[in-house]
Amino acid sequence: MKTPADQLRALLATGDLITMPCCFDALSAKLIEQEGFALTFMSGFATSAARIGEPDLGLMSYGEVLDQARNITDAISIPLIGDGDTGYGNAMNVRRTVTGFAKAGCAAVMIEDQLAPKRCGHTKGKEVVGRDEAFDRIRAAVDARDAGADILILARTDARHQHGLSEAIDRAAKFKELGADILFVEAPKSVDEMRTLCAELPGPKMANIVEGGETPDLSPEELKDIGYQIAAYPLSLMAAAMKAMVECLQTMKAGQPRDEKLMNWADLRNRIGFDDYYKESERYASSRRDG
Repeated sequence: MKTPADQLRALLATGDLITMPCCFDALSAKLIEQEGFALTFMSGFATSAARIGEPDLGLMSYGEVLDQARNITDAISIPLIGDGDTGYGNAMNVRRTVTGFAKAGCAAVMIEDQLAPKRCGHTKGKEVVGRDEAFDRIRAAVDARDAGADILILARTDARHQHGLSEAIDRAAKFKELGADILFVEAPKSVDEMRTLCAELPGPKMANIVEGGETPDLSPEELKDIGYQIAAYPLSLMAAAMKAMVECLQTMKAGQPRDEKLMNWADLRNRIGFDDYYKESERYASSRRDG
């Protein structure tokens, strides 16, 4: 049986664009898999909102993030990319973070060059560490992988915001030289910038599509043509879920019928896993229940 990392390597080896809706908990990840997507990512923005009800401003601890990743990998069979943020400390912390995400069952872990506490890539206040520290983080991540952690390294730079596209490309190129498996230059501001970075950087590259964000929201076909291999959608499910919940609450508050806003009872039970549970439990006499 292929490990999660092997599953991701096989996906990347096809050369096709991988459309990657991002999850924030075990249920959202299950829905992504049920709809036939081959890969998901644990969005830091969405996970912080769902788990602690706070913005993605470095408020979640390593332990909280790792626990959420374990819950997700336990619930799905498709590979998950975990958000390792800045690595939660110095280079030795980065090594521990990468090893921890591998043990949690993640196929890859993202390590970035922001100054801690980090910021969401499409919000204000972002700063990056110097080159030496940025390179040390990726060097440490690669060392952890090469020491036996069965995981890919997704190396992210946010230098475009503070220092311009050329610096971001230079950093990403060095990340690849150090051994990163996938490159992610966050928040290019135009199609031309997206084309430039894809043309100049080797290996698989990820685009981060935030509806209303700084990066153009291109179609999968356009992203593939430009040179991306992964298209991440970090907030689509969170935004859809929040909109639906607010509308349902407003309907309830107004005392109006809400049936049209709800998934039907049978589909709800099935997607959560009740039907599978009951089927499996029939094998064990002590687990059988009427009703």
